[in-house]
Amino acid sequence: MTTAHPTGKPTSSPPADPPEAVVGSGDASSVPPAPQVPRTPAVTADPRTTAAPGRRWSGRRLVDLIVGVAFLAGALWVTGRGWLDVDGRLLGSRPDDQGFNEWMLAYAAHAVTNLENPFFTTLQNAPDGVNLMSNVGMQLPGILLTPVTLLGGAPLSYLLLITLNLAGTAFAWYWVLDRHLTGNRAAAVVGGLFCGFAPAMVTHSNGHPHITAQWLVPFLVWRIVRMTRSVAPVRDGLILGALVAAQFFISVEILFLVALGALMATVAHLALRPRETVRLAPRALGALAVAGGLVLLVTAYPLWMQFAGPQHRIGHPGDPDVYTLRVRSFVAYATESIGGGPESAQGLAPNTTEQASFFGWPVVVLVAAAVLGLRRELAVRVLALVALVSGVFSLGSTLSWGPEKSDVPAPFALLHDLPIVDAMVIARFALITTVALGLLLALAVARLDGLAARTPRVAAPLRLLTAAALVGALLPMLPTPLPAKGRVPVPAFVTSGEWRGYVADGRTLVPVPVHNMTSINWGSAALTGFAVPQGYFLGPTSPTDDTGRWGTPPRPTALLLTAIGAGTRPPTVSAAERDQALADVRWWRADAVVLPRHAHEAELKAFLDACFGPGRRVRDVWLWDVRPVTR
Repeated sequence: MTTAHPTGKPTSSPPADPPEAVVGSGDASSVPPAPQVPRTPAVTADPRTTAAPGRRWSGRRLVDLIVGVAFLAGALWVTGRGWLDVDGRLLGSRPDDQGFNEWMLAYAAHAVTNLENPFFTTLQNAPDGVNLMSNVGMQLPGILLTPVTLLGGAPLSYLLLITLNLAGTAFAWYWVLDRHLTGNRAAAVVGGLFCGFAPAMVTHSNGHPHITAQWLVPFLVWRIVRMTRSVAPVRDGLILGALVAAQFFISVEILFLVALGALMATVAHLALRPRETVRLAPRALGALAVAGGLVLLVTAYPLWMQFAGPQHRIGHPGDPDVYTLRVRSFVAYATESIGGGPESAQGLAPNTTEQASFFGWPVVVLVAAAVLGLRRELAVRVLALVALVSGVFSLGSTLSWGPEKSDVPAPFALLHDLPIVDAMVIARFALITTVALGLLLALAVARLDGLAARTPRVAAPLRLLTAAALVGALLPMLPTPLPAKGRVPVPAFVTSGEWRGYVADGRTLVPVPVHNMTSINWGSAALTGFAVPQGYFLGPTSPTDDTGRWGTPPRPTALLLTAIGAGTRPPTVSAAERDQALADVRWWRADAVVLPRHAHEAELKAFLDACFGPGRRVRDVWLWDVRPVTR
């Protein structure tokens, strides 16, 4: 029997492990039943690799190395301004998000070295604590980066993670597309470039490493596709389950989006080929059951923590429709792209981080042409439907072209109040669209390259035309470097470790004024060696209301210190205010109250002196030792 190879050239027998159905050669309906031939990688049948084995593998590794270095260079181009001063600059437009993620990386290192709970802590928002599963956990990246965090600090780990997320995601897509999904290296490079450096990835690099950490997503997609061809459901289920569990500890949100994308693809396949879907279902369900059992076993406790543990929350603060895209965002360009600028995305996305579409007209037209030209392939139709549905969902409850919201209802209105969905940032549905478009472009390149290989007389002009179309469409979408700005220095009292003489393990250091990001940044600089009041996190509205909210209501003394620091009230202290200050430091379980240099330093010191007695000058801060009243 003769079959078509991914490059378009015939082979005398079917490859034992052909590229998978999502972007496989020909119609996905041609996926064979369980093959009864020895399993060898599909890539060994590639005519490009018929040279001697040593030369073949060294050549492949050299290409992989070149591609990997190119992707790393691209990632450094995006994050380079942060690398110019790792400890002195904040990268991107969301400094508070960066501060929070640095704290999370610092806490992960602390949890590893002190064997503490990685899913809940009282070292932020003391004494109530923060449910880390209801926030951005990033347990696996934090654990992997622990040596870097301990040696170089949380800012270095954060910048390294943001950079490697871009390069790693791009290379992972290249690897999976080349080895398993298309068997075509040029297509793999295009797909990796698109999925790794699309606006969704670059704009989320402004402060969301849990969103850009997608290096396992290509492998998840590949293994999900393999379930329909599984001849060893236990083995395939265990592999898929291990990948799902790992992604769970990287980003639950990305895992949820992968699941939604897979569900959309399944429904599309069912609608287009119902009989085939039913025929393939038993294989997939067997592997899926094994995977689900493993995942539940591994994630049972963190899932309980997320949905029922202390300080868990339900939903996202505010109306989900606040975080939506506009239709025009799909044909416009992102702020940080060659074709964009400061005004190009204004009013089309919630903020500079959530610009998850912004492909530009040329890419949209190019993908539409690819879908039209390859419309007979089931994989193309499935991917096109996934891209369309996820893109429409990212618009929220109304179809609005530009900044002005319209009254035209959209399908997401049907999902608006569903559990879990109500906690999503709606614009992030376009992350699914991004992957679907990247796979469609990779598939189109693979098909055109196969056509060129079969028709040598037009091969050169066809490949030149393909390259020109890709450059013309992708170049305006490619990223510009993210901005960076200086950060407020943390006092040497904290960075030097001198605080250890005044604050016991697990006890609280109170920065003055009591400001969320000051608490976060000081705690991060100390590798979360002390607890801090308030913070930057998502938690329940109150002990009796699980609805999500940002942060926690400040204590009365925190409000007073904020007002004095802003110059809106004098530092005079009443007896009631002094009693409240003593009650609040007891509530915080504080060992020390610390005042750094401040524009209203004299007024703040006067207030604190009146509450806790004369402060001491320690290095570059004023310090009040409150242990006598809090222990």
